[in-house]
Amino acid sequence: MDLPFLFIDIVLHIDKYLPGIIDSYGFWTYLILFAIVFCETGLVVTPYLPGDSLLFVAGTLAGAGYLNIEALIVILLVAAILGDTVNYWIGHTAGMKVLEKKYSCVRPEHLERTQEYFAKYGGMTVVIARFVPFIRTFAPFLAGVGKMSYRWFLTYNIAGAVLWILSFTLAGYFFGGLSIVKENFSLIVYLIIGISMLAVGSVILQLLRQPCKGASESVEAENKD
Repeated sequence: MDLPFLFIDIVLHIDKYLPGIIDSYGFWTYLILFAIVFCETGLVVTPYLPGDSLLFVAGTLAGAGYLNIEALIVILLVAAILGDTVNYWIGHTAGMKVLEKKYSCVRPEHLERTQEYFAKYGGMTVVIARFVPFIRTFAPFLAGVGKMSYRWFLTYNIAGAVLWILSFTLAGYFFGGLSIVKENFSLIVYLIIGISMLAVGSVILQLLRQPCKGASESVEAENKD
């Protein structure tokens, strides 16, 4: 395999290469994991990086004695919180400048609706988005675009990071070594992601009903006038 393609394969499937990375780089593996989690949560252009599976595998290897679980959790928590924070401020500053340009297809009313949404439901979105690939990369960016209060964003950012990091790393730490998990690892990871997406879908549907209801009521009021 050519070097560029090998690099891309390692980045996209870091969970499969992680045991070898630990053997080769030892302590520096923590820095590599930090960089991957930070980039996946902090940069809009890298939503394809592994997240849930990476945390699960890292927790599994910690359970096997290859990594220190306490250090792993702390490092990943810092990476996740800093990543969302950077992503928020990118959306809050550069994101708004790009979207507000004349040639942008985003209209002012779209920005207003985004701001209204994050003012009402932003906290729940930031927390739940942690468990859904791709969405967790864009949620903090849109929270910044939507001018969500940073004080509230930081609170939900920390809460979501704690729930996300602990749930996957500890799941791998305690259950990753079981034979049934090893034999069906990919299936278990996809199952966890699927359940998370179903939960998010149900919440989003509930949230969308309220704005739609309000909009229909306003239309009826205009018709009466």
